[in-house]
Amino acid sequence: MNELERHLHYPLGDTLPAPGRAIELRRGVKWVRMGLPFALDHINLWLLRDALDGREGWTVVDCCISRDEAKAQWEEVIAHELDGLPIVRVIATHMHPDHLGLAWWLCERFGCGLWISATDYHSGRLASQQTTGFGGENAARFFARHGLNAPQAQEKIRARGSYYPSLVPQVPSSYHRLLDGQVLRIGGETWRCISGYGHAPEHMALYCEARGLLISGDMVLPRISTNVSVYDLEPEANPLPLFLASIDKFRALPADTLTLPSHGKPFTGLHTRIDQLHAHHQARLAEVRAACTERAMSAADILPVLFPRALDLHQTTFAMGEAIAHLHALWFDGALRREAGADGVWRFLGV
Repeated sequence: MNELERHLHYPLGDTLPAPGRAIELRRGVKWVRMGLPFALDHINLWLLRDALDGREGWTVVDCCISRDEAKAQWEEVIAHELDGLPIVRVIATHMHPDHLGLAWWLCERFGCGLWISATDYHSGRLASQQTTGFGGENAARFFARHGLNAPQAQEKIRARGSYYPSLVPQVPSSYHRLLDGQVLRIGGETWRCISGYGHAPEHMALYCEARGLLISGDMVLPRISTNVSVYDLEPEANPLPLFLASIDKFRALPADTLTLPSHGKPFTGLHTRIDQLHAHHQARLAEVRAACTERAMSAADILPVLFPRALDLHQTTFAMGEAIAHLHALWFDGALRREAGADGVWRFLGV
């Protein structure tokens, strides 16, 4: 447990769901944890007892990436945790592979529909058909423009042209649109959609006032800070202010709300965590600004400032996106200016 976590409370302590099994947090609300083959090695999925169009069953929130190991875990969950009932609805908080990857498989298997924001649905469909922001030639050129131009790194990024489709091979051909403020009836109770920006195109968290539960997706995580990145599809985006404004929406929820994050353990202390995330990013912005005051810095130059540890390629691409996001926040705010060098690399310098 890091020092910041000591200010949060984990009602279940260190208890985690066993692979292919669930923990019931409230009556009809179950927590499933599935493995991921990344440094971030798991995702939390949520099962909500439901009845839809006269059909008794379960609503699933998020799906895991599409791979055989995840399907095998789902088979265990289906056999042991659904009380013999079907899945009647799949909700994806957003389009990232660990959340949307198996939506097609679950929807086809149970003849049910997908609920997701329009922006993330169309982003996910596009990304499943071609590379967008995760690898390939365009991503390699984008990262090179920001200083990540070592031949070995460039070769590896180009080779990841099918990264997203390998994890999300397809997306259901139709969907039900989620909008900010929309209310879903799930299990006889209301769950309100809360939109979020900066991490995904149009992330949707779900809040149930009657249960005192917030399914926060990736917008509020207890142990790590959510990735906020700039990608090649929108090379001059400014996502960090959008993210910070989005998490402030959760301040209106009661302080004792039990937050169900996509990574980490269910916790209380939502307002404290929001304060911690703001403080974290303000500290990172100050470090970036100080570094750029000494000399002009590219995003690649900033990596050891923001991430003073060894990074693999998967982590490096996310770290580059975050570095650019922090540089852009300062650039758009007028604290830095941007210049293209003779080598074509963007560098940022304090004003």
